[in-house]
Amino acid sequence: MSLVDSTNVSSDEALARAISVLEGRQMAILTGAGVSTDSGIPDYRGQGAPTRKPMTVEQFLGSDLARRRYWIGSHLGWKTFAGAQPNAGHTALATWEAHGLASGVITQNVDGLHVRAGSRRVVELHGTMRRVSCLHCGQVFDRRDLAERVERENPWLAVPAEIPLGPDGDVAPESSDGFVVPTCTVCQGTLKPDVVFFGEYIPAEKFREAEQLVMSSEALVIAGSSLVVNSGIRLLERARRRKLPVVIINRGATRADGRATVKIDGGASEALVAIADALVPRTDSRELASSLER
Repeated sequence: MSLVDSTNVSSDEALARAISVLEGRQMAILTGAGVSTDSGIPDYRGQGAPTRKPMTVEQFLGSDLARRRYWIGSHLGWKTFAGAQPNAGHTALATWEAHGLASGVITQNVDGLHVRAGSRRVVELHGTMRRVSCLHCGQVFDRRDLAERVERENPWLAVPAEIPLGPDGDVAPESSDGFVVPTCTVCQGTLKPDVVFFGEYIPAEKFREAEQLVMSSEALVIAGSSLVVNSGIRLLERARRRKLPVVIINRGATRADGRATVKIDGGASEALVAIADALVPRTDSRELASSLER
């Protein structure tokens, strides 16, 4: 029994072709925000995506007010963001890796859901919200511990159990007046989440790790990314230079539809689970279906 109704995927023909192209090949996976929308985290550019005015690294570093507004908005959204659960697409990719179908996952997301779903080799291109580091002494803090400290230092701040999130897990605060910005407990230096802000470059060693994963694979699957960010295009071009097949799964157009071997215009979770259903051994496929139903 199929794990998904194939009518949920935009093109049965495209899905069948993708399965044919990927069969027998070990894949590198590149994921974007569209993979996490089924977990309740909105994407950046899809239909209905919230208007986004991301803070640049220059604003964050150059203004006490900007940092205060960032930290209160990020803290207000943290509980809901951290409480998001891996969805069927994340689980399917972990299953691919467990059965040797995938060499690993490269993700543009900062939510950590691939790791929580069980994927073992995960290259987090844009970092992770799980950690915070001091820009002065380099001390690293767990975000959960920092959240507790923020609440102790701002006891007046009411954090809703659930709140509509922005794509980066933040919200737009009505006011940041009176908010005490967390600082490093070692040197009182400026703290910053371990994520790549707009205006920052992806660390060279992180991109090399992603590049090596693509170069050691036999196909590239891009899921839930419109490929607006140049790092995704660069990885796609690495695959094309090696003449690897490229499968793109995304709702709506991407910057590289014309360069894909196969483009599936549809939801990432549905397509990834359908591919798992076709390529993972049947016994394990049924177990995956059962786990998704739970």
